[in-house]
Parts: sequence; structure tokens; C-alpha cells
Amino acid sequence: MATQIDNQRDTVVERSLAKLAPPPMYQVVLLNDDYTPMEFVVAVLQRIFGKTEDEAARIMLKVHHEGRGVCGVYTRDIASTRVEMVRQMARANQHPLQCIMEPAPDA
Repeated sequence: MATQIDNQRDTVVERSLAKLAPPPMYQVVLLNDDYTPMEFVVAVLQRIFGKTEDEAARIMLKVHHEGRGVCGVYTRDIASTRVEMVRQMARANQHPLQCIMEPAPDA
């Protein structure tokens, strides 16, 4: 019986190092509509995305002129949480502001 234990101890298990890739990133995008006030969009960008007044105004103008503006790039869970926060804030203030998330382009 001692030889069986010795044989088990001689068994070598090779460990392979797992290569971890960074998590996929998603960009949160505000979409333009004809009803949501610009001041509300700036407030959303400041409260939810932590933008300064100048950054928020720049993104708001991009949304207004180009139809969409990127608010930030986050991991999937954080991006989906921010999208839901925007939707809840817009709904609570009776605005039709739309917010989506999409895979971020590779940098």
C-alpha cells in the first residue's frame, strides 16, 4: 500500500498560465430628440457621468448637431447601469431622452 501512495506523489500536474484579456468595453451614447431641453442633457451628463460643465456642454452640442454623442466608455455592467440611470432620470422628469450602449471601437 505504501507504493501506491508513493506513486500518487510522483504524479506531476502541469499548470498552464491563463492569459487574461481585458474586459470588452462599451460606449454609452445619448441620442438626439426634438423635445428634451439642452439644460436637462447637461444636467444628466454632470450628475450621471461626472462631466464638468464645459465637457457636458460640448457633448450636449454634439448630440444636438450630430444626432448622438458619446458620454463615456465603460465595462458592460457599468455601461448598462449608466444607461438605466439616464432612462430613469429622463422618465422621472418626463423627457423622451434616449440612451444606448454599444461596443466601443478598438483603440
